[in-house]
Amino acid sequence: MVDELVAVGEETATTRFGVRADHLFMKDGLLTEPALIENIAQTAAARIGFICKEKNEPVPVGFIGAVQNLEIIALPATGDELETEITIENQVFDVTIITGRVVCKNKLLAQCEMKIFLQPNKQQ
Repeated sequence: MVDELVAVGEETATTRFGVRADHLFMKDGLLTEPALIENIAQTAAARIGFICKEKNEPVPVGFIGAVQNLEIIALPATGDELETEITIENQVFDVTIITGRVVCKNKLLAQCEMKIFLQPNKQQ
């Protein structure tokens, strides 16, 4: 649910995603709420994947642990391009708390706080 990783910072990442008619989460021409949540999570995953690849480290598997303060303002339609930005708010051990925002045509579609658990890489 990420077409392009636009920017990666120490505590941020921005992605783009084009809404296609054949997407699994489409209903009546609109991308549904679970897709917006997953788009935020995959933006966080793209960030950590990019950082790990830059460091030549294995990419850990992540899991959504909790979603809080979720606001869905509007749903995007087929052909819309989403821009999603995440910011790391806190990181303790293998738990990262992020805030995420999904924007389309300069309008906020969704935002939330998300707790992501990273599965530690096993040493071989």
